[in-house]
Amino acid sequence: PSCFKRSTIIPVPKKPKITGFNDYRPVALTSVIMKSLEKLVLAYLKDITGPLLDPLQFAYRANRSVDDAVNLGLHFILQHLDRPGTYVRILFVDFSSAFNTIIPTLLQTKLNQLSVPSSISQWITSFLTDRQQLLLKFADDTTLIGLIQDGEESAYRQEVEQIDVWCSLNNLELNTLKTVMIIDFRRNPPALTPLSIMDSTVAAAETFKFLGSIISRDLKWDAHMDSIAKKAQQRLYFLRQLRKFKLPQELLKQFYTAVIKSVLCTSITVWFGSATKSDTRRLQRTVQTAERIIGAPLPTLQELYTSR
Repeated sequence: PSCFKRSTIIPVPKKPKITGFNDYRPVALTSVIMKSLEKLVLAYLKDITGPLLDPLQFAYRANRSVDDAVNLGLHFILQHLDRPGTYVRILFVDFSSAFNTIIPTLLQTKLNQLSVPSSISQWITSFLTDRQQLLLKFADDTTLIGLIQDGEESAYRQEVEQIDVWCSLNNLELNTLKTVMIIDFRRNPPALTPLSIMDSTVAAAETFKFLGSIISRDLKWDAHMDSIAKKAQQRLYFLRQLRKFKLPQELLKQFYTAVIKSVLCTSITVWFGSATKSDTRRLQRTVQTAERIIGAPLPTLQELYTSR
């Protein structure tokens, strides 16, 4: 029914400073009935398509997290770099409005190829066709890791070209301004041929924020530790203010868990084992400061890491 196809769009800012419409992420709110039907159909689809999904897909998969994606990526990189004459290129691909470019008929064809019953694929196509939207206010990233030996990059560059072709076939547009590459991980990297996508040269970066973890070309965690420490220290200010207002100790603990501990635990399974002692001590001092403010013991960084 057409009444089920109506949705309200809420623009959510992507960044603190808004300079244009592209700085908003449109979030669609549908009716409660439609949400319930979507969950039923999703559960049915998972049973059929689950075994066919790419094992390297981490988004929208149960019991998988960003930590798993980063850990596996770093495992491939470090394992490859143990061999002589090797280096790595990582291409962080960003799509422009990926969820707004779906072609319902193309999606239906793909669902049929995955053995989804035609009645279900037709229902989904109908749901995505002739939708009405009301505007109240005015996982789509991919990473390509090239494990290169003896300077032979042809296979890696062919994969990049295939991404461009695949996007054209699936009505997707690569956001070349946000597509970034980290090169090498060698101490003294030579000059390498730039990489181009859609006639645009991909920017090479010293660091990149990959699923919440700042990866640097020297594979050290200095930039990531600086980011975590800065965020945690800023949020300690609010904990102090709450203590001044004589908030109960239990509520102070809850605030710490939700606002400060969540920052300290971001990707902790990825970086804790290889972080320097000075970095872990710096973050542990944040925990100790929070303990003094709250007046109660809190789990150490080591305990937080072990509990994960």
